[in-house]
Amino acid sequence: MASGKQSAQDGRAAAPRARVRSGTAGSASRGTTPAAVEATAAVAAGASLKEAASAPRKRRTTSKSATASAPAAPAAPKAVSVKAAPVRPARPKLVASGGRADGDSSPKPAAAAAAGKGTGKGAGNGATAGAAPISPMAQAEALISGLLPAMPAAQIPPARLAELQAEYLRRWQQLVTGASQHAAPALNDRRFANEAWRDSGPFSWTAALYLLNGEFMQKMAESVQADPRTQERVRFATQQFVDMLSPANFLATNPEAQKKILDTRGESLRVGLENLVSDLEKGRISQTDEEAFEVGRNVATSPGAVVFQNDLVQLIQYEASTPTVAKRPLLLVPPCINKFYIMDLQPDNSLVAYAVSQGHTVFMLSWRNVGADQGKLTWDDYLEQGIFECLRVVREITGAPTINALGFCVGGTILAAALAALAARGEHPVQSMTLMTTLLDFAEPGVLGIFVDEAFVRYREQTLAVDGILKGQELATTFSFLRPNDLVWNYVVSNYLKGDRPPAFDLLYWNADSTNLPGPMYCWYLRHMYLQNELIIPNRLTCVGESIDLRSIGLPTFVFGAREDHIVPWRAAYANTQVLDAPVRFVLGASGHIAGAINPVSKNKRSYWTGPAEYPADPDAWLQTATERPGSWWQEWSAWLQEHRGGEQAAPASVGNRQYPALEPAPGSYVKARAPE
Repeated sequence: MASGKQSAQDGRAAAPRARVRSGTAGSASRGTTPAAVEATAAVAAGASLKEAASAPRKRRTTSKSATASAPAAPAAPKAVSVKAAPVRPARPKLVASGGRADGDSSPKPAAAAAAGKGTGKGAGNGATAGAAPISPMAQAEALISGLLPAMPAAQIPPARLAELQAEYLRRWQQLVTGASQHAAPALNDRRFANEAWRDSGPFSWTAALYLLNGEFMQKMAESVQADPRTQERVRFATQQFVDMLSPANFLATNPEAQKKILDTRGESLRVGLENLVSDLEKGRISQTDEEAFEVGRNVATSPGAVVFQNDLVQLIQYEASTPTVAKRPLLLVPPCINKFYIMDLQPDNSLVAYAVSQGHTVFMLSWRNVGADQGKLTWDDYLEQGIFECLRVVREITGAPTINALGFCVGGTILAAALAALAARGEHPVQSMTLMTTLLDFAEPGVLGIFVDEAFVRYREQTLAVDGILKGQELATTFSFLRPNDLVWNYVVSNYLKGDRPPAFDLLYWNADSTNLPGPMYCWYLRHMYLQNELIIPNRLTCVGESIDLRSIGLPTFVFGAREDHIVPWRAAYANTQVLDAPVRFVLGASGHIAGAINPVSKNKRSYWTGPAEYPADPDAWLQTATERPGSWWQEWSAWLQEHRGGEQAAPASVGNRQYPALEPAPGSYVKARAPE
C-alpha cells in the first residue's frame, strides 16, 4: 500500500479515459475457454467484457501474441502492456448547484454506475438522473468499467508472463488428460460443492476450467507492474470479472439449478422468476426474509426511551438491569451510514444489552435517516447537532461531569473529530474513548480506497456538495460488491436459479436497511478523509471553527480492529495507536467488520489477540508478540472499561429526568424510517 501522502498524490493525478463498454451475460461462455487467461490484459486495457472474453480467440492468428495455447517455452516474450486507450474525453452532464457542468470530463464513479441511480440535487425528493434498477450482472460490469478507465499504463514483465504461460499450459494439459481418462476433476470451491457438479462430466469440467482460468487471470493481475493504486484496481477489477463469470451464476451452466427444476417439476423456476421480479422492483437483491423482522419488535428491543431529539438525532437511554451502576454513563455513537441497531440486534447478540448487564447507564445516539429537508447538513452539523448535543444532554440527565464514549466505524471518526474540537475550546467532557473498527489515519482505507480519486470526489461535489442526498441503496450496493461471492452471486444462485426463499437472518436484515446521507457532509468526508487524509495532520482541518489536533484529545483509548475487515483493515485500525497521544489499549478480533465487532460473549465464538501495551509502528511486529485468546473481545473491553467507571451508585429508577422526560419508547422513530426504494 502507498503511504498517505502518496495515496493523496495518486488520487489527485489526472487519469486518462479508456473506451469501456459494458458486456453482457452472454460473454460468460467465452470466459471459460482456455485462452481466457489473457482476458486480464484486455480488460485492463479498457476493452469491454465481451471483447475481453473473445480477445484471445482473435489473437490466435497473430504470431506476436502470447497466448495460453503457445509453446511452453516461447522465445523472448514481450511484456503485456496494460494501457488506457486514448479517446476523446466524455462530457457527462453533471448536475451541480447553479447549473450544469457539461464540460467536465470526470468519469461517473463506479459506485454510482453500479447502483444505476442518479444522486444529483433533488434526489432526496425521489428524483433520479439515471435508469431504473438494473441487474446484478449489469451492476458488476458497471463497477468494473468505472474503475478501468482511470488506470494508467502498466505491464507484466516478459519473464513472469512466460512463466505463467508455461504453468497454465501444463495445468491445462493435466485437465485434458484427466478428461480423457474419465477422472473427476477436483473442485475445491464451495460454489461447486453440490454433487450435481461432480455427477455430470461436462459441467464438472466446465467448472474445473473456469477455476483454472480464474486462478491464472488473478495471477496475471498480481503480476502487473504499476503504482500501488493501479495494482489494487487491476486486482479488484479482475476479481470482479472472474466472480461474475462463474458457471454457477448461469442457469445454462449450473447443473444443480437444472436438477432442481426437474425435481420440482418447474416450481423452482417459477419461484425464482418471482424472486427476480420482486428484487428488480426493489432495485436490490434480497439477502434475507425481510418480513421476519421488525425494528422494535424482534430487533432493537432493549428497553428504554428517547429522552432527547433534534432534526438530526434522537438520544435513547436504556433501562438499568443491575441494582447499582457506574457513576460515569456510557454513550454509544454508531455509524451514520447504517442504523444503530447493529449494536442491538437481539438480546443474545446485543452490545447494548451486554453493556447494561455490566452495570453501565447506556445511551445511544440514533442518527436520522435524512431526507430532502436535511440535504444541506454538513460535517460540522454532525458534530454540533450530533455529538455535542448528546454529550451535553447525557451529562445533564446523569449529573456526571464526564462520561465514557464509544464510536463504531465512521461514528468513531466523527466522535474523535468532535472531541478534538472540544479540546481546542478547553472542554473535556469525556473520560475514556473506545474506537471500534474506526479509521483516523486514512492512508490504508481498504477496498473502498480504490474508488476514491480526484475525479470521483469532484463528481460527487458537483452533484451533491451544496444540496443533495446520497441514496443509502447506492452505498449498500457498493458494499455488497466488495464481497460479491458472499453478498451478491450467492443470492443470485439461490434466489433466482434455484428458487429458494432467503432465510431469516437479523444481521442481513440490518444490512438491507439502508440509510441516506446529506451530500455536503458526505463530500466533505470523502475529500478531507479518504482523499487527502487530513484528519491526522495537526491543525490542518477546521471543524466547527476550531483547528483539529487529535493529539489534544488525550484520553485513555481502547482501539479494536478486526483481522479480516475489508472496510477498516486491521492495520489501519492499529494505526490509531500511533496517532493518539494518550494511553492506548489495542485488541485485534477475528473475522470481519461486522461479525468481528459484534461477537457476543454469550456465543463464546471466535477469538481475539492481545499484546504488550507498547505499540511499535509496524503492526505485524505487534502481532508477532500478541497472544490469541478464545471467545469474545467484549470481555477484554469490559475489563478495561471498569477502570473508568468513576465509582458506583444506585441505578436510576427511570430514564431521563424532569428536564428530559421520555418522549417515546426505544428504539425511537428515527431508526424506523426506511429509505425509499
